[in-house]
Amino acid sequence: MKAIVTAAGYASRLWPLTKDVPKPLLEVRGRPIVEHIVNRIAEISEVDEIFIVTNAKFYSLFEEWLLEARAGIALPVKLVNDGTTSNDDRLGQVGDIHFVMEKESVNDDLLVVAGDNLFNFSLLPAYNTFLQRQRILNPLYESKSYKAARESGSVVIDEETNDFVEFMEKSPMPKSTLISLGIYFFPQPKLNLIKKYIAEKNSPDKMGFFLMWLMKLEKVLGYVYTEKWFDIGWIEALEAARKEFEP
Repeated sequence: MKAIVTAAGYASRLWPLTKDVPKPLLEVRGRPIVEHIVNRIAEISEVDEIFIVTNAKFYSLFEEWLLEARAGIALPVKLVNDGTTSNDDRLGQVGDIHFVMEKESVNDDLLVVAGDNLFNFSLLPAYNTFLQRQRILNPLYESKSYKAARESGSVVIDEETNDFVEFMEKSPMPKSTLISLGIYFFPQPKLNLIKKYIAEKNSPDKMGFFLMWLMKLEKVLGYVYTEKWFDIGWIEALEAARKEFEP
């Protein structure tokens, strides 16, 4: 299995903190967010390489971080520069995943984690479900908050099978408090769906758009977590993570 951490955004909502530092390199509990993510991925022994996709503006800062952190990381980590320099020419999250798949000839089971995700849980239970079911799996967080659901991608699932029944991207009236996490497991035979999505000129920006497109073709599987998850999308969320995150 390969892993891709998407870290090529420009985080305009966190300015001025992210004017000169990318969001994944902001520190929480003494380490950059991306380092916590990499350590969680490394718990899955089947992952043999991690690609971190960033942009031309911040690539050198990721190089500096990796030079210092590499000795403490259990897996090979490779930085991939998507060549963009601003929010105006960004590839988007789906676009960056596709970029790495093509550039690095990824042809294996794939784990994708957004570079602004922090969570107080192991990925192993979701991974084991993925192994058993061999389906595209998107872990979910039970937020117990309709306000949080309105600000995210909310999901209704079949309670017996955990299959997605409905996905809503920032719906003003969500039907569920389950939130789609920025974490995705793909079996190797399904990677062609990412290529198909891009080839059809669909929006490369958000994975939520990809999920809505995907559900017309495939059943998507959920795995529900109740332990704490932090979406570092704004300053208040970063402050909360710095208080409540458990490495």
